[in-house]
Amino acid sequence: MAGRVLTIAGSDSGAGAGLQADLKTFCALGVYGSTVVTAVTAQNTLGVQDWMALPASLVTEQIRSVRADIGAVAIKTGMLANAEIITVVANSLKADPPQSLVVDPVMAAKSGDPLVDDTAVTAYRETLFPLATVVTPNLPEVERLLGSQVRGESEMRRAAQAIVGFGCRAALIKGGHAAGSARDILYDGADFYTFEEERVITQNDHGTGCTLASAMAAYLARGLALPDAVSEAKKYLTGALRHSYPVGAGHSPVNHFWRGTLAPSDSQN
Repeated sequence: MAGRVLTIAGSDSGAGAGLQADLKTFCALGVYGSTVVTAVTAQNTLGVQDWMALPASLVTEQIRSVRADIGAVAIKTGMLANAEIITVVANSLKADPPQSLVVDPVMAAKSGDPLVDDTAVTAYRETLFPLATVVTPNLPEVERLLGSQVRGESEMRRAAQAIVGFGCRAALIKGGHAAGSARDILYDGADFYTFEEERVITQNDHGTGCTLASAMAAYLARGLALPDAVSEAKKYLTGALRHSYPVGAGHSPVNHFWRGTLAPSDSQN
């Protein structure tokens, strides 16, 4: 294994997103993955039926346990559930900063089910973003973070600058919710980078945000510079979408092992 990556995220019982998607991504990209569970969801491809956050003290203890023994070159955060958990995660990472921190500010499930309240949004901006190597919001998340609509590439660039203004080193504004090709904008405080791949038309798109952020963390752990990590992660996600297959009646997950695994027909037996 080329590196060790820790995901701090919620559990998806359908295994399409959350820490399950993160672990699949880490495995597919050749890094060792460990986990800190922040919340447990009752979830499938149709939506989130119920969920419960873990006590913040237990989240802190998981971080301490994993990092004291296994360590982590890169850390990726996903669903952090509430302001208290965001704050304890930030405090833990501030005391012992990782080499790379990828913050995916998960605020809603693919189905649209909300996963955090407004106090959590504030906690993201004030406590966790200043520690991040890169923050990876999609357009609805950007609009909630900034309180304004984002339309078109010029507004995405301004949004990236605004996110970096919260203190993170870089922001990747994901354009998956926009029309046209799948175009993302990275701003590192000095330069803009544009990443564009074909838009794969499929309903099997559960876990795309988790997968992209986890792939970025994996490539950062393997020593790639941030723009290269974004580029490779986006290519990986595009392939995972292109080779996806249905496992449920709603938004099925991407195929994390498309580069070499069982064929879809075998996987469903």
